[in-house]
Amino acid sequence: MAELFPIFLNLAKRPVLVVGAGKVAARKVEALRLAGAEVYVIAPAVCDQLRALATGNEVTLEERPYRKGDCEGAFLVIAATGDGAVNAAVRAEAESLGIPVNAVDDPANCSFYTPAVVRIGDVRIAVSTQGHAPGLAGLLRERLEQTLPQALGALVKEAAEYRTRLKQEEPSEAERSRKFRDWAKQRLDQLF
Repeated sequence: MAELFPIFLNLAKRPVLVVGAGKVAARKVEALRLAGAEVYVIAPAVCDQLRALATGNEVTLEERPYRKGDCEGAFLVIAATGDGAVNAAVRAEAESLGIPVNAVDDPANCSFYTPAVVRIGDVRIAVSTQGHAPGLAGLLRERLEQTLPQALGALVKEAAEYRTRLKQEEPSEAERSRKFRDWAKQRLDQLF
């Protein structure tokens, strides 16, 4: 398999279809909501957490089995059914429409994998095992969250302010880049 290409998607106000509504789907839905996606869930059986989100109009829910045509209009599709045949049908439709699709714990039906994500303030670090061992990626995420300094979150704000100041004060792009890099290296050395 070729190496996977890492990417962070802007899902704000984008329609994302989630097929399946169990506990695993609920975790995916929470992550999608954090990203600002407009989440549509289709499943014949729904866990309490997703039912509560639908009742609160935080997701759109249709309680029924997946059927061909459901992927139309989606920007991204997540299949979290636990049923390989349904995941394969979802993948086939999404791919025929040019829509990226992830089937949870079903690599054969994925065009992308979701990484384990370390979140410290505005810092995001994605951890992937190329789809081979997602459980290990999750453990690595936990270890990084325990090990990395929480001050990284505050450093992002400080860096943004310094960058803005540099843009106003330093006309040379090369010099701005050098100064920022030196400043950031010094601040990171202090944290670590």
